[in-house]
Amino acid sequence: MESFIIEGGHPLKGTITPQGAKNEALQVICTTILTDEPVRISNVPDILDVNNLIKLLQEIGVKVTKHSRHDYTFQSDELKLDYLDSLEFVKKCSSLRGSVLMIGPLLGRCGKATIAQPGGDKIGRRRLDTHFLGFKYLDANFVHDDERNVYQIQAKKLKGCYMLLDEASVTGTANIIMASVLAKGTTTIYNAACEPYIQQLCHLLNAMGAQISGIASNLLTIVGVDKLHGAEHRILPDMIEVGSFIGMAAMCGEGVRIKNEDDEIYSLAVHYFDEDNLEIGKKNFTTNADGSAELSRLMPKKQDVKVHVKDIDAIVNQKVKAELEKIREEEKVKKQKREELKKAAKKHKEDMERAQMSLFD
Repeated sequence: MESFIIEGGHPLKGTITPQGAKNEALQVICTTILTDEPVRISNVPDILDVNNLIKLLQEIGVKVTKHSRHDYTFQSDELKLDYLDSLEFVKKCSSLRGSVLMIGPLLGRCGKATIAQPGGDKIGRRRLDTHFLGFKYLDANFVHDDERNVYQIQAKKLKGCYMLLDEASVTGTANIIMASVLAKGTTTIYNAACEPYIQQLCHLLNAMGAQISGIASNLLTIVGVDKLHGAEHRILPDMIEVGSFIGMAAMCGEGVRIKNEDDEIYSLAVHYFDEDNLEIGKKNFTTNADGSAELSRLMPKKQDVKVHVKDIDAIVNQKVKAELEKIREEEKVKKQKREELKKAAKKHKEDMERAQMSLFD
């Protein structure tokens, strides 16, 4: 049984460097399938899912050059499309959730894709409906091979269209975007996911020659192009990791410094923590000679963890009280309406009785 043993009572202090975001890494790495030119990606997280995806791309012929632990160049100029139908490929895909993100690029560039039911971490039910509906809108045909449990998708040439996604799925939106950039005509995606991962994917694709507008909104417009070229891209730090360390520092920190080369993600996270009595150093970032940014001195404003915890409890209690007051007001309004309906019914009954009596007069 997997478990963590945590010994409390020790204030947190020191410096950390968050790793690159896993979700973004899986998307942008699959994007490299869309061009035969080299694409260099830095700040790649050194984790199992990402490493397995890189190995899977190498199996289908993608050339991978590892410059350092977190820096890679990918070139998809000699893809082995026949390998996509092999049982070995199907088996590997079944154990990797990120493999589903290969469908869009393969379909967009090669006109066909064979993919297994993806595996990966077990976090509830994860549908593929949005992916397949999007491909269908783009004029692709697909069938499910029950014997091997694989999906076979084909399209001579994808055609741009207007589509309304049934849910704002991040991976679904990413897959449809990657399939659309080389489609004929214009594709408009409404109810698209707009998380930073999707924004980063769109920025990389535009750097490769795609024409995507509406980035950071839920309405994306993609004008198909004939070919994409190489580019360079840096993956953002993992937002969940950054937020987790900020939260821990707020509760029991003696000063925590979070290093990274992109301060935008800090400003988004800090905005919310700052509203809950958290002191963020001097309210600015320290910029180093190499362009990296540091967020330092994360501490409760009163310099007292117990007091800060009470403050948080007070905020929570205040919100709970506000909700209860809102419920009471709603019940009060409902009660008044019920009383009014009773009075109206009583008056109607009396009017009917008077009307009946008048018939006998």
